Formats: sequence, C-alpha cells, structure tokens
Amino acid sequence: MGPLLVLWLAVFLSGTWAVDRGNFKTCDQSAFCKRQRALKPGQSPYRALLETLELTNTKLTLQLINDNNKVRLLLELYRLQGNMTRVKINELKPLKPRFEVPDVLINDPPTEPLSLLSQDENGVVLSLGADSQWLIVSAKPFRLDIMEGREVLLSLNSRGLLAFEHLRIRKDTISYKIKNKVYSAWENIKWVFSRLPKSSQVDPEGAEKKEETDAANEPAEGEVCVCVCTAKEDGMWEETFKSHTDNKPNGPSSISLDFSLPGVEHVYGIPEHADSLKLKTTDGGDPYRLFNLDVFQYELFNPMALYGAIPVMLSHSAQRTMGIFWLNAAETWVDISSNTAGKTVFGQMLDYVQGSSETPQTDVRWISESGIIDVFIMLGPTPTDVFSQYASLTGTQAFPPLSALAYHQCRWNYNDQEDVAAVDQGFDEHDIPYDFIWLDIEHTDGKRYFTWDPHKFPQPKDMLQGLVDKRRKMVTIVDPHIKVDSSYKIHNEIRSKGFYVKNKDGGDYEGWCWPGNSGYPDFTNPEMRAWWASMFAYDQYEGSMENMYTWNDMNEPSVFNGPEVTMHKDALHGNWENRDLHNLYGLYVQMATAEGLIERSGGVERPFVLTRAFFAGSQRYGAVWTGDNTAEWEHLKISIPMCLSLGLVGVSFCGADVGGFFKSPSTELLVRWYQTGAYQPFFRAHAHLDTPRREPWLFGPENTALIREAVRQRYALLPYWYQLFYHAHHSGQPVMRPLWVEYPQDTATFSMDDQFLLGEDLLVHPVTEEGGRGVTAYLPGKGEATALFCVLQVWFDVHTFQKHNGAQNLYIPVTISSIPVFQRGGSIIPRKARVRRSSSCMEHDPYTLFVALSPKRFAQGELYIDDGHTFNFDKQKQFIHRRLSFANKALSSRNLAPGSQFITPSWIEKIVILGASKPSKATLKTPDGKENLLEFEFDASMSVLTLRKPGVNAGVDWTVVLQ
Repeated sequence: MGPLLVLWLAVFLSGTWAVDRGNFKTCDQSAFCKRQRALKPGQSPYRALLETLELTNTKLTLQLINDNNKVRLLLELYRLQGNMTRVKINELKPLKPRFEVPDVLINDPPTEPLSLLSQDENGVVLSLGADSQWLIVSAKPFRLDIMEGREVLLSLNSRGLLAFEHLRIRKDTISYKIKNKVYSAWENIKWVFSRLPKSSQVDPEGAEKKEETDAANEPAEGEVCVCVCTAKEDGMWEETFKSHTDNKPNGPSSISLDFSLPGVEHVYGIPEHADSLKLKTTDGGDPYRLFNLDVFQYELFNPMALYGAIPVMLSHSAQRTMGIFWLNAAETWVDISSNTAGKTVFGQMLDYVQGSSETPQTDVRWISESGIIDVFIMLGPTPTDVFSQYASLTGTQAFPPLSALAYHQCRWNYNDQEDVAAVDQGFDEHDIPYDFIWLDIEHTDGKRYFTWDPHKFPQPKDMLQGLVDKRRKMVTIVDPHIKVDSSYKIHNEIRSKGFYVKNKDGGDYEGWCWPGNSGYPDFTNPEMRAWWASMFAYDQYEGSMENMYTWNDMNEPSVFNGPEVTMHKDALHGNWENRDLHNLYGLYVQMATAEGLIERSGGVERPFVLTRAFFAGSQRYGAVWTGDNTAEWEHLKISIPMCLSLGLVGVSFCGADVGGFFKSPSTELLVRWYQTGAYQPFFRAHAHLDTPRREPWLFGPENTALIREAVRQRYALLPYWYQLFYHAHHSGQPVMRPLWVEYPQDTATFSMDDQFLLGEDLLVHPVTEEGGRGVTAYLPGKGEATALFCVLQVWFDVHTFQKHNGAQNLYIPVTISSIPVFQRGGSIIPRKARVRRSSSCMEHDPYTLFVALSPKRFAQGELYIDDGHTFNFDKQKQFIHRRLSFANKALSSRNLAPGSQFITPSWIEKIVILGASKPSKATLKTPDGKENLLEFEFDASMSVLTLRKPGVNAGVDWTVVLQ
C-alpha cells in the first residue's frame, strides 16, 4: 500500500465524522442538470407528427419533431396488462444506439391492444380498456394525458419540459453540407462563407446548432446545413469537477420529462435518501439525486445521493395511488413542485372558507444524463395494486432463509478466530440468541477477497464448524474491488480473461480502495458474472462451508481517488460508458454473488447476500442496509422512513446498523436502537473499527437485560416475520409499510413516518427520543358503518393486552423497557414462546397463537411453515400454509394450499384470545372425529382467554369450539 493511499486512508478514517459535501456535486456543478434545469416551464418545442402514427396490436408509434432544431424522436406507447402504460421516447435515427437498461425487467411486459377512438388534426384519443380510461395525445405542443372518465389522472409534458439532447459528432469547427457533400476543414470555412449568398452567411462562432437526422429534412441541393458543436459549451463535451475531468466522446445526451399529478399532494419513494417518507418540494434547492455513491457519514434531510438508486415514485391521495417507474440507470435528478407547498394551516383554512377552487397538484420532473426515456405508469388504483404492478415488472423480494430474519452480530472487525469464539460464547453466557456473526475486510489476507488472513484465521473451517455445532452461521465480506497483485489468483484470472472495466484508452481501469491499487470487474458482462459466481464453489473459496454467506460492500462502486469517490464516467463496460449504466453496478454484483451461493449448493439452498448499492430489481437478490450511519438519535429516527421508502419500491429486506456505525452510542441510545431494530426487517448491529466494543453485555446487567428482551421479542415473532416475507415474495407487498398503505383514505396517516405497520396486523411506534417518557401513537381505523352505528377498529397492546379504540392519538407513558407495539383487532398472529440460542434450534418448537378479536368477534390470520432454507417450497411445493379463522365462537385451521406437501413435528402449544368472553368450556375437534376438552384461564379484568395445551399438529385441520 503506497504512502499516498496510507495518508488518504488516515484522513478518511480519522476525519471529522461528517460528510464532506464538497466531494459531491450539486445540480449547478453537474453540467447536464444545470442545462436542463435552466429550461423553464412554457411552450414545448416538440410537436407530434400525426401523419406518422402507426397502431398495431401491441403498440402505437408516432414521430415527434423539435421545431427548433428539426430533430425527430420516436414515441412508442404500450398498454400493459395489469393497468399500466409504458412510454418510450428515443431518437428516430441516432448516430449510434443509446443505452437501454437490460436485466431489470423480469420479462418483456405483456401488452394489451390499444384502440383508436378518434383522431383529428389536434390529436388522437385512445382507449386504455379499463374503467373508462383514455389516453389523449395532443399534437402541438406534444402532450399526453391519461384520464378516467372526465378526470385527468396524469399528464406528460404538460409543462413543456420534455428535452432530448440528440447525439452528434464532435467538431470544434463547423460542419456544413453543400450538394449533399459534408465538409468540416476549418481552413476551408472562410472560402465557403465567402461564396455563400449574403442571406445564407452565418457567424461560425455563434451559429445555432442544427442537425437534420431525417432524410425528409435534409437540405436541398445547394442549401447549406450548418452545425457548430463547441467542445467547451456548458460542459457538453467536457467538464471538470475538483481535479477530475470528464471527457464526453458522445457529447451531450441528457433527457428530461415532466409529469403532472392533479389532486396529489403526497409523493414517496425514489430511494435512497436520508429524508422524510413524504418527499419534499425541491423549489429553491437541489433536486433529489439518484447516483450510487459512497457517502462518508451522510447528512440527514438532504436530497444528496446515497448508496442506492431506485427510480420509482408513488403518488397517493384519498382517491387513488399511482406509480412512476423511470427506467434509466444513468445519473438522475428529480425535481418536485406543488401548488400547495409552503401554505400555512391558516392559508389552507382561508382557501376552504373562501371556497378556493384550486385543485392540489404535484409536478415532477425527471432528468437523466444519458439513455432513453422509458417510463412505466402504474395506475393502481390502490396501494396493493401498485405494488403488484411494480412486482410484475421487476420481480419480488427474494424469500430469505428464516435464519436471515433473526439477529446478526457484526463489527469492523472481529480480530481472529479466538475473538469470534469468545463473542459466540458471550451470547450463550448472557442468554442472548443470535444466528449470524460477521467478518469485515480485516479477515482477509491483505484485503484479497475470497481469502483468509493466515495468522488470524488459520483454520476457518474449524471456526465455521464450531458455529455449525450451535446451529449458527457466518457472513464474510466480498467486495468488488480486486487488489492488483500478480500473486493473487483472483486478479490474475480476471485480467487474463479481460473481465476488468476498461479506462477510456482501453487499459484496465484502476483506482484506490481498501487493498490499495485495485481493479474493478465488469459485472455488466454476463461471462464475468458467471465466473464470479463460480468462485463461491466450496473448492474455489477455500475455507468456506455451507453455513457461510456473503456481504457485498463498496459496490457503488467506491473508488477513493475517483470523482465523487466513485468510478470515472468515461470508464468502459464493453461498448458502454459508466455514465450510461452506473446505477446498475451494485445490482449486478449482488446478482452474481447470489447466483454463486445458489450454484454451490446445486440449486438447492436459498442464498443470503447483503448489498450496500442497489437499483430497481435488487430485491430479487437479497437484503440492503442504510449504510454508514451515526450513533445519534436523529439517525435512529431516520432509519424508519428510509426503510419505509425502500419497502414501497419493492425492497422489503431493509435495516440500519443498530447502534450506529460511526461514533459511540450512549447506553440509552443503544437500548432504544435494539428495541427499534428488533421490529425492522433486517436486524444487525454493526460498528466502526475505531469505536469501542459494544457487544450487548458490555453495558451493565440492566442494559444487557433490556437488549436481551428486545432480541427475544424478535425471535418469538419469527413465524410472523417469515410469513410476511413469504407474502412479499409472492405478491410484492411490503413487509414494513406506512400506515396509509392499509388506511388509504385516512389523511392523518399520509405524512407519518415515526411509526409503521408490519404486515397489516402489527403497529409499531418505537421510542426514538432521548429521555423519552411517553409517545403518542396514532391508532388508525375509523371502522365500518352499519345501519345503526359505526364499529371502530380496535388495537391491543401486545405486552399488556390492553384494548384501545382506533381513530385516536393515544399517549403512552414509557420507561426504558417499553416498546410500544399493538396488534390489530381481527387478526391472528403465530409466535414461538420457547426462544433458544438460534432460530434453527427453534425449528420444531411449538406455536402460540394470539387471536385479537374485532368488535364483531371475528379474527383471521395465517400460518406458513417450510424447511426454512431451501427452494423446495417453490420447486417441490413442500410447505404448509394454513388459514386461521375465528368466527361464531370457533377457532379453526384450514389448508390454503391443497397441492402442497410438508410434514412438521411442531404443534399448537397455546392459544391466547384477546377481547374474549369467558366460555363454559372449550372443545378441540380434529378430523378423525375426536373431541378433547381443553384447560383454560380467563382474565376478566383484561378479557383475555388462554387455552392451554391443545397439542394438535400445526399442519392439520382442527377446530376449537367455545361454549
């Protein structure tokens, strides 16, 4: 490791524990963003050429022309199955192909026929087939409107911000065409101009750029077509940021399109940003940026780009939920404006009193550096519909091994095998369960991934076998920067196969990262991904075993000495520049790694791979986390909206480093973070190399007990977590979700991001305030109206069983041991009360069912069981899926999957019914005709009935009748 890198790392690791914003661009420092943002709303130069319209069974095509420069574009419209519309816009005749994102869509989306309803010189009207939905194409200026009946749902280019920078030939001179022959030699330009008619002469230094790309617009014989492409103009061909110069051989290529959403005040999504759940307007500030970057200790409430980018936005109102999926992997900026933004409560009341007729509207503008416009409009109308629509495009959350939903212990770094054994033993001595222990970069031989430090980890298989004996597992880090070292097998093979990303001159691209000088494999190459996957085979990854899984960090990719701490945009992935596909890199790394873990087991075992960088579709390959957070209360709070935002766009398996990665938490903060993390999908503690050790037992017996209790609550609830991920895998519904998803007409929930739902049945309001003595939880559910009265939703405190009515703000006094969690009345949740040292040790343990009755004395839930780790649930239908129902004083279990087959030794140990009345007896009935009286207890003060020892197998039909 050279002295410059050592110095750089010293600054990097011992800095001020704060992001250096000067390392990352603002919109004004990004040439294409600045150019595009300078374009103000107004009359669009684009016009639809209706005479070019063609309508087939699968799509409509139509040419657009920019009346300023005569460049033509090709518009393609598709009506997709599932109430979606796809809009593609590309150059009609580009000088070279423009990048279109591969490997994100799970298939070519199936289409449905469009039908032409009317056409005149002003535009065309098309039927979208469903619920009186129309698509109107206006010709001049070009505009698209999607309507339902007489209501406009969404408009494209209504503000005239469509902009498409066409590809052109770079010339520091003027190119000109006379008699269809092209000239460009500067020494002849004066000769040409001297012989032109006076009316045709143009100032070569100030000539307007004009390029005719269609034969119909070519100049007639004798006409002159002038094109000046100035290399330095507005950073179109070259721009410099700090010490880095970005050469752009393809010139300006950015794209932009605006969307208007009438009736909408709330939009969400476009992660990753450390910001509130509801997206803010960007007027007067920077747009939200989507560009995968390694941001050292990121700031909060800031539109800066972070580690991942998912270009999906959801809009929601009490009437409808919709989604916009902007399929572009280049650097992207998103502007948001609203006609209600900034209005005070008084102003809104004044509008109401004065009868203001202004309809709320949110306008969104997407700006990307390159590629094409390829946008999917998901028309809902419900939140569930939008989730299903997006899942049909990009796939669903990978179904993780059950153990991955348990607790993970990590730090940078556990020192050696003895340290790992001591930490493992510490969990047993303090009776705290855990499933995974993690090893960061120091476990390798000199930061050479797929290796072990021969002195600190000389016998990795012995270490792993020790974990196997306790039914525990390990995760090791494998980053995508490869040490340039001729004695390193991985490097030699990648170089010999030509699998590295190339620099603009064709040599292997190299940059600084943890190993020092590093190469970066080109994961966009499927052959490279296949080779990478093969390196996880047990005979290739020496020392690995079946209980070892993988963590992909630094895969934005991080390049310490690169522009904005990442790869140069003119680096080459085959024929494409990094600028075209930058945000795909992390997805491809995780994809190849997950495939490697699957292949090593012969396709039998489900993988677990954690990634820091991600894109649309990353949900198919594993988990993500919110990156290098800080041990501060505000970072604890922001973990909630960050994971909620990811869940809304398909990534359910999300979590934050418990305790904060940087700095050292107070004991109170650490306890509160464990309590919060225990109710977030990915539950891992992690810490920086320079922080004091923080294993759960190092903060005194009282705090150890509090952390133990939080972790045990997680383990008891694992059957419910597993069931939620099963549904996420099958339907795309988020595991951790905002309240408005389940209560879409309750406007009080639209901006809430300090509490959340797990599935539809558990409401969690963590304590995230320092010294908090109480929280106010909003319990939703105005209930359903009957002929005589309105029946309110009810919620039960899962710890005390106290019943509370919905549609209220409930103040809850808290102590340091409190984790406010409520179960919805009308639900049934399975738990396992016998918490052991790991989830695998609990595999065959019995279940306890918690039945929370609605005011109508009804409840419903499910129980899902499989082997917890293989694909047999899918390939061989080996699983149990039961419907649990309580109605008419009877609780029953019925098979939801008659074609499935799986046998479990687990049984039903206890049934707890909340909101019950006391029966005279309880009888268990089984299919063989047997009836058994059950022991029970009834707590009249809390209306809780406990049925003991039903003893019936969890996989068979049964009924308990109360009399």
